[in-house]
Amino acid sequence: MAYPERTISRALAENFRALIRQRARGIPLAHLTGRKEFYSLDLQVSPDTLVPRPETELLVDQLLEYLTPIETAQILELGTGCGAIALAVKRQRPNTRVVAVDSSEAALRVAIRNGSQLGLEVEWLLSNWFQAVGDRRFDFVLSNPPYVERGDAHLVVGDLRHEPREALDGGIDGLDSIRAIIAGVPRALAPGGTVLLEHGYDQASAVTQLLRAAGFRSIETNRDLAGHDRVTLGTVA
Repeated sequence: MAYPERTISRALAENFRALIRQRARGIPLAHLTGRKEFYSLDLQVSPDTLVPRPETELLVDQLLEYLTPIETAQILELGTGCGAIALAVKRQRPNTRVVAVDSSEAALRVAIRNGSQLGLEVEWLLSNWFQAVGDRRFDFVLSNPPYVERGDAHLVVGDLRHEPREALDGGIDGLDSIRAIIAGVPRALAPGGTVLLEHGYDQASAVTQLLRAAGFRSIETNRDLAGHDRVTLGTVA
């Protein structure tokens, strides 16, 4: 309409209509374009990866508050997906050593491509949480794990229907993955190390109790821009 002198080919018009039909079925826009911005990074995404959300940028913000621009901390991200969190941290704090793991080979391939295209060096591991990490110790462990309750209606409506269920489903109460991480993370943290966990808006109290029971101290919860409890962190003794 803005350029009436230009002619749109039949193939281009049909491709556009096909994309509109897919979007109407709830397929995420990021999966249709194959790209999503996160922390000013242009990232590839695919149906094998969760679409990065703006609220997850709080997880990166919280970690960066602990790190000076020249710090050489050891950082582990669990469940990296397309690599958004790990790559954002590496871009902002290039002197850190970042290791990122995921249990999905398909998702990890997307993360590796993103790292290569951005020229950011991250160590990528195929691993179910800490399985491939061995006895290595880190100053910080962070994760945006699956935390949606299995019976949540949002899993069967809208865009979430088309995102990988294993990246969303946190079990009956949404805390299965968080429990697994908290149970294993003390062995992966160096003395005085900190774990940072994204969680649902109503899960802060439960996550705090789990961290406290596991011996963590200096536990605090921070809110996202919508005012919801979103990231809880704790320090190991």
